Amino acid sequence: MNLISGFIKQCLASPERLAFTDEEKQLTYEQVAQTCQPFTDFLNMHHCAGQCIALAIERGIDAAQAIVSILTAGACYLPLDIKNPASRLNYIIDDAQPRYVAGHGACPDWLANQELWLDLHQLQPTLSFSAEPNDTEPEALAAILYTSGSTGTPKGVALSHRATLSFAEWARSTFAIAPEDRIASLAPFHFDLSVFDLFSSLSAGASVHFMPAALSLAPSKLTAWLNQNAITCWYTVPSLLSFIALKGALTTTPLSNLKTILFAGEVFPTPQLIKLVEQLPTTEFFNLYGPTETNVCSYWPVDRFRLRANQAIPIGIPACNALLKIDEATGELLVQSPNNFSGYWQQGKLDRSPLRNGWHHTGDKVSRNEQNEYCYHGRLDRMLKCSGYRVEPAEIEATINRLPEVMHCAVLGISDPTSGQRPVAAVVLKTGCILADIIKPVKETLPSYMQPAKFIVLETLPVMSNGKTDYQALQAIFQSY
Repeated sequence: MNLISGFIKQCLASPERLAFTDEEKQLTYEQVAQTCQPFTDFLNMHHCAGQCIALAIERGIDAAQAIVSILTAGACYLPLDIKNPASRLNYIIDDAQPRYVAGHGACPDWLANQELWLDLHQLQPTLSFSAEPNDTEPEALAAILYTSGSTGTPKGVALSHRATLSFAEWARSTFAIAPEDRIASLAPFHFDLSVFDLFSSLSAGASVHFMPAALSLAPSKLTAWLNQNAITCWYTVPSLLSFIALKGALTTTPLSNLKTILFAGEVFPTPQLIKLVEQLPTTEFFNLYGPTETNVCSYWPVDRFRLRANQAIPIGIPACNALLKIDEATGELLVQSPNNFSGYWQQGKLDRSPLRNGWHHTGDKVSRNEQNEYCYHGRLDRMLKCSGYRVEPAEIEATINRLPEVMHCAVLGISDPTSGQRPVAAVVLKTGCILADIIKPVKETLPSYMQPAKFIVLETLPVMSNGKTDYQALQAIFQSY
């Protein structure tokens, strides 16, 4: 079993079909396979099957090709967000302990252990490609995706070939992905939405079109790009779709080819979704739900009639042969699914202990409606969803509390019309220190989506009778600012 087997079959069956396009080039399936071969050969020569290979390449064709190479060699890919601060990147590399950090050109200055660097440009080209990927066990790891961690540091979600293939095949079948489809890809490869973009598409013989990241800030240009590229399917986050709907970009650019929109990662406000479906009357919409640890475990085909009746948007019915149950005491959703992750990757090893009897505890509070669909009611813990990214306030607090100018820090989330939620921070500073002292080190340590949108300085943090931080009182303080 290998996640990339479907791609290899398409290379043999339809080598001339378009596979990838980005701002710089486009490649057929045959061309992708041929240009992937040098990296695959290198990994095979160095016996990398079963090992972790980190990728330090911007989202696009080159990064996608590297992922294909790694999987073909039976190794596991670890995508890095190279826009992240150096300290975070090096923490992830130290924790994951990859065999190589692959990229293009000279070793970047941010990489502390420069012996890990592998310049893919130095590999010798070849005109052949492997007709079969290295065989792997179903439980062998295909990918490690690092997310924000509640312990104060990022944690690696380890995904097996079994898990990723289960989702990719379900999505291809459920959304009828065909060779004629043109899939828009905006999700970074360290974000689990990219599993659909790459593997549901490639196994169907469809083409993947990498959207320029800058378009997410320009709705009219984004919709023009969707139209010019005749995109038929797009999987993205509600905050971006809401932004497009609110800016009215679709009123001037009809998207007649766009047959399917999938969204996930955060709650979609009902008024914005109503506006969007009215602007795209022939497009089918699907609400997909699931944390990185389970990928999609439930989904809801958007019912326009129920939307207009202003009913709450459910997360729907089980997906991917998942078993769902609700903890009667807490209302927490538990998931047992073929998609479930293998555990967390820590210090170069797999920790399977978080999976309790095969069930993943999501930390999400849910209920069932009259239609027996699952409905989401928020987090049981403090996790935030910012533009689809999972953000643990505890990780931000730990980062800020390590600064020498800070005595105490507390982080919580506030509503934001474009990103869903944004973190904000209350700090107690040491005598003689000012807020400006901590802004720069925070920006140098945390990725942009984790940086607090607002800071306030307090003499003391509000506490409850047990001495713990009173986050409800803090919420009221922020509302008064």
